[in-house]
Amino acid sequence: MSGASTEIAVAPVTPLRIIILGATSAIAEATARLWAPGGARILLAGRNEARLNEIASDLKARGAAEAIDWPLDCASANASAELGKMVDRLGGLDILLLAYGVLGEQAELERDPAAAARLITTNFSSAAAWCLAATAVLEKQGAGTLLVIGSVAGDRGRRSNFIYGATKGGLALLVEGIAHKLAPLGARAVIIKPGFVDTPMTAAIANKGPLWAKPEAIAASIVRAGEKGGPEIYAPGFWRGIMIVIRNLPVAIFNKINI
Repeated sequence: MSGASTEIAVAPVTPLRIIILGATSAIAEATARLWAPGGARILLAGRNEARLNEIASDLKARGAAEAIDWPLDCASANASAELGKMVDRLGGLDILLLAYGVLGEQAELERDPAAAARLITTNFSSAAAWCLAATAVLEKQGAGTLLVIGSVAGDRGRRSNFIYGATKGGLALLVEGIAHKLAPLGARAVIIKPGFVDTPMTAAIANKGPLWAKPEAIAASIVRAGEKGGPEIYAPGFWRGIMIVIRNLPVAIFNKINI
């Protein structure tokens, strides 16, 4: 009895189609480097065209099937119109990573209402517009993931950074609501909450201690969030426990702590 050979059809692996807003940030670049070896097609949006070109070349060398530099001021762009062009360029969207934002200096922000307004526009208003535009795309597709970099600073208002913290707290609430909306449709949204990260944005802060993480550690958490989990992750994970304690400190004790 002769046996007939059976061929098993293997579906082709489709490269991830990824958009990164604020692609020149240290965390965004580190994350893109983790996606590149899998042959991802990555669109890099940011203001510094020269840096975008450098990052795109590096990602191609690391295995990215495509790395598209897309010069853009994300904070002032028409999010819906611009995202439509980006998605058309990629032929769809698997992951959008929102990675831009500014830290600001609390005392200066309190003295200068215009500076505070600019920070709020960048960190919340413009970011919210991108999140809502991405939600419309993911809802229509019934698939894909929105990843947004927030901060543990948004978990409880503190005298040292409550204006910045307010923008991140509002953004977290927005993303959690989007996650709830998308869940029945097969798409996801995740807010990533890093603690202290050693990046150029925090270069002026001295005496970095054991709670500080490198961008590469945050990037690994972001990549995992792109695959599963959510709607909220802390990066590194030990920050979840720290923030549970901080959120639940009685006001009488909290007000005596300079954090």
